[in-house]
Amino acid sequence: MAQLQPGGTAVAPPATDAPGSAMSLADPVTTCLSPAVHYMVCKLGFEIEDSHSVNSIVSENGEVCWRTITELVHYRESDQNVDYIKSVQLLGPLCESVHLHLQSLTMEQFEVQYSLWFQWTNCTELLLEVFAALDSMEATAIALSLMKLTSCLERALGDVFLLIGKDSPFLLRDLLASQELAAVFGQSVMNVLRVFIGSPYGLNLRNILWHGFASPQEIPAKYCSMLLILTAGLGQLLKIYLLQTETILVHRPYIAFTNLKELDIFPDINHEALSLTEELAKISSFVLKTVLPFWVAALTAFRQHRYADCVILLLPQLETGLRLLFATVNKCPNRLLTAESSSLYTTFDEMLTKQLNDKEINQLPLILGEPSMEFLWDFLNHQEGPRVRDHLSHGEINLHEFPREIANQILAFSVTLLCRFSEVEELTAFKEHTAIKPLISCANCYRSRFHPIARLKKQVLKCMKSISSWPELPIVPEEQIQEIPGLERSAETSPCISVTTEILSQLQHHLPQNCYILDDLMNNLLSEKLLVELCSTHICTLYCPRSVLEILVVFRKISTQCHQVSDQVIASTEMRYTQWINKILRSRQRHNYLRMLHRFLKSILQYTENLVTYTSPEKNKWDESMELTHKALIKIRTFSERKLTLMQLATQVKLS
Repeated sequence: MAQLQPGGTAVAPPATDAPGSAMSLADPVTTCLSPAVHYMVCKLGFEIEDSHSVNSIVSENGEVCWRTITELVHYRESDQNVDYIKSVQLLGPLCESVHLHLQSLTMEQFEVQYSLWFQWTNCTELLLEVFAALDSMEATAIALSLMKLTSCLERALGDVFLLIGKDSPFLLRDLLASQELAAVFGQSVMNVLRVFIGSPYGLNLRNILWHGFASPQEIPAKYCSMLLILTAGLGQLLKIYLLQTETILVHRPYIAFTNLKELDIFPDINHEALSLTEELAKISSFVLKTVLPFWVAALTAFRQHRYADCVILLLPQLETGLRLLFATVNKCPNRLLTAESSSLYTTFDEMLTKQLNDKEINQLPLILGEPSMEFLWDFLNHQEGPRVRDHLSHGEINLHEFPREIANQILAFSVTLLCRFSEVEELTAFKEHTAIKPLISCANCYRSRFHPIARLKKQVLKCMKSISSWPELPIVPEEQIQEIPGLERSAETSPCISVTTEILSQLQHHLPQNCYILDDLMNNLLSEKLLVELCSTHICTLYCPRSVLEILVVFRKISTQCHQVSDQVIASTEMRYTQWINKILRSRQRHNYLRMLHRFLKSILQYTENLVTYTSPEKNKWDESMELTHKALIKIRTFSERKLTLMQLATQVKLS
């Protein structure tokens, strides 16, 4: 494995380098901002030494004068599009005046002037915390606050979009460029926002922080102050719009993590492990020295039970460390930097793919190994997984209710990467420490829980558990059954049983040796124990072909329908039994109930949507259900026979 080079200890922006120039990872990494982006963020807004009267920007009661701000946005004469370089240059001094104004206020004064105008975001408390961070002037806290502010603002703007539009755009740049928001706030106002957070041609503060390109020292505090005032100003404009249109802003509910038990992978990180992790971060070459303060702040947040803050700080640094590894093993050192505005950044999405843009094999998955890749896909990408980074960065999570369980998993996984990717001899002792070794063991044996294959396995087991409860269903005593005149036991199940037994006999030869069952074929092959054994078989889930994913969709739909059928059988049986005992069943209903009990219900494995209708309490069409089952089993048998014939032919050809 290629050794990662430790980062430098000072920030020295390569101002003289040409944009897009490659950097060698053998040199100390002093910044992950490309020369052009570094100039835009760290220098451009400081070039003009000018001053603005704060009274021309905000009034004493906190009302924002948008005209003063929008007049500083410059447009190109050729096409009247925003000139981002000139605009940042002109807005820089105004941002400084806003920053000095906020520094002059106490928390009480700030709250009186601005808290009312923050209510439209549904995050007033968070924005007050941002002001407190500005007062502290601690670089890491300001960067964290800016990340939370941009995600909160994006969510609130999405709510405003829905006043007019149907589906809010997923990307912030598309949201800010929408006609819907321009209709509410005005195009000139939206252009101001795009200068700060909505365009790769501007400061792009949201992306360079959330994707881990910026170090704490590279984010000017005055831009955080400016966004805070802009947020208040948007609230004032929105109030006018709502009064004019007589509409009410409705906030979308937050997303809650409902699968915490499935996310419980690593043991709990205790205080000893946290202390060891801080030492690990200082010596591991997975961590660039310029961003070490972010790691320390993340650990501090975990200690203080600020779990959302911990993960918000940690995810971009996890991305930075993996980007360093990605650039090293794929021999593309320039990819460590932010891309220029004309190309895409190297983010998680690209780093986790199988191939690079030039169709070369991406070496990062090979270096990380299958367990680590499956963990990353599970927590970041799979649609049914927690998708932690997406939900946090788009403001979809209530930060005060962020679960410790998820923070523990992300942090524990990060610790294992700190240990793995470094050649420092001191790490050997860390890896064997009783607080760290169990984390590494868990990481090494991780298997996907949210890939469609994993979800199908879970569905099958839940369905089997439901079907397995059928023998425990309440039944009418035999002596009461015999009292009903004219009732004969149905023999209609015999063809289904015969065909099912034949099919299972063929399938038996494809089972693992420890599942090879000869006696009581029907019950044993349909047992929950067997399915648990089969579903525990490891299947590689990385980079499944589209054809496999399409088949999985069908299988999962079938499993869903089977489970619904089983649940309906249980509900119907229990209801009819209760009615029987209470003597409120009519004669025909009693006959239908007994017919259902005497059929061989466990043969129902391939039911589809028609069965859901047939077995519903309203329809109660048991005869039609059996006919449909028989036809399905005949098709399965035919397919199985055809497959065996092809296998025999293939064997004969091979032998000849």
